[in-house]
Amino acid sequence: MVTPGAASPLDRLLRLFTDVRAGEGVTALLLASNVFLLLTCYSILKPVREALILGDFSAEIKSYTAAGQVLLLAIVVPLYGKLADRVSRRRLINTVTAIFTVCLLGFYALVQAELAIGIVFFIWLGIFSVMLVAQFWGFANDIYTKDEGERLFPLVAFGASLGAVAGAFIASMLIAPFGIAQMLPVAAVLLVAQVGITNYVDRREGTGGNGHPEGDESSRSASARAVAEAPAADEKAAADAPIKGTSGAFALVLRVRYLLAIAIMILLLNLVNTTGEYILGRVVENTADAAVAAGTAGGLDVEDFIGNFFARFHLVVNIAGLLVQLFLVSRIVKYIGARFAIMILPLIALGGYALIAFYPVLSYIRWAKTAENSTDYSLNNTVRHMLFLPTTREQKYKAKQTVDSFFWRVGDTFSAVLVFIGTQLLVLNVTGFALVNLSFVAVWLLLAIWIGKEYKRLVDSGETPS
Repeated sequence: MVTPGAASPLDRLLRLFTDVRAGEGVTALLLASNVFLLLTCYSILKPVREALILGDFSAEIKSYTAAGQVLLLAIVVPLYGKLADRVSRRRLINTVTAIFTVCLLGFYALVQAELAIGIVFFIWLGIFSVMLVAQFWGFANDIYTKDEGERLFPLVAFGASLGAVAGAFIASMLIAPFGIAQMLPVAAVLLVAQVGITNYVDRREGTGGNGHPEGDESSRSASARAVAEAPAADEKAAADAPIKGTSGAFALVLRVRYLLAIAIMILLLNLVNTTGEYILGRVVENTADAAVAAGTAGGLDVEDFIGNFFARFHLVVNIAGLLVQLFLVSRIVKYIGARFAIMILPLIALGGYALIAFYPVLSYIRWAKTAENSTDYSLNNTVRHMLFLPTTREQKYKAKQTVDSFFWRVGDTFSAVLVFIGTQLLVLNVTGFALVNLSFVAVWLLLAIWIGKEYKRLVDSGETPS
């Protein structure tokens, strides 16, 4: 056991990036490794998704698939909540991850059989990305107290930024020589390794192995305190106890104003971002068609041209996000706090879509989206997960899954409706879509201001949202 004040060499090394105290380095590094593998897996699959959907269909069809994700999540999220009521967090995470791993192997077989699975895979990956990431951050919120989370989440989230870069790099190197199908079993292996780390951290924290001195109540993890407060006579570790709760996943969000505000903010964030992705995809699709027709695509067909573009695009986005995460996020949170940090992304989006509205060309769109996405994947990703630190354990798992999966994909659906109306009824061009996005960004910014103020109130008062 680590004695008070005795920082290990690992703790001291990690202090270069954020405020790591004695005994905290190992768990923080394990969680960072965990989310590193998860985001590497997802980033490998992103260009596969783009190639399958845009190669066989179109940017418009890509947008419309969001409705399928929402309909499926409306069924899956309540089932997830019911499962959380009945099993331990370890079994919950293992079960959900196993289902997604089996699906990856099934998709590999279908791609090898040359079946057109672009729409199905796009819907599936949309659910994969939000459910597993929300599940991880619910777990991280359960491990840490509010103080620990604000200090250590920037370090943990660095693993996500690094994983996004690694996945984009692996995809950019392997797609051309091996093809998109081979990325699927690679992703499955990474997913198995990721859940293995989750199980190790769960056992470590469940037995009080987080390195905190016994008797130091202020340093004990949230999960350890939850165990101490459990009514069970044998005081089982949180790892072995069902999460339980008194509300369904959706009811929990709708009846708590703070959670509902976060849900609407996430909806608007993804509505804006997904519409921006449509703008980029539409321009890239036109560029690919023109390049292949003119013989300037370097021997690539339309599908490979698009896949190669997005692999390089995601690589640049993720490198930028990695640098922001490594050198800026912990300092921004430390000096201005989560209250103001949550406002930075909507301000960047405001400038980005104003630029696109006036200069709707691929180079400007690419760099505007690079700034938006890299900030989203780093600073905003870290801070929006911090918003759940003052919440109850039930809210960390059930409400967070609802917000980060269902409401996230509702944003996609609203974007699909916007694309349909904009293309079929209003005949909007790139400038028109950018101007519509600007109006949504303004509402998003106002919500971020209120949420930041409420978060600070909850943290200062020690209350939980109700």
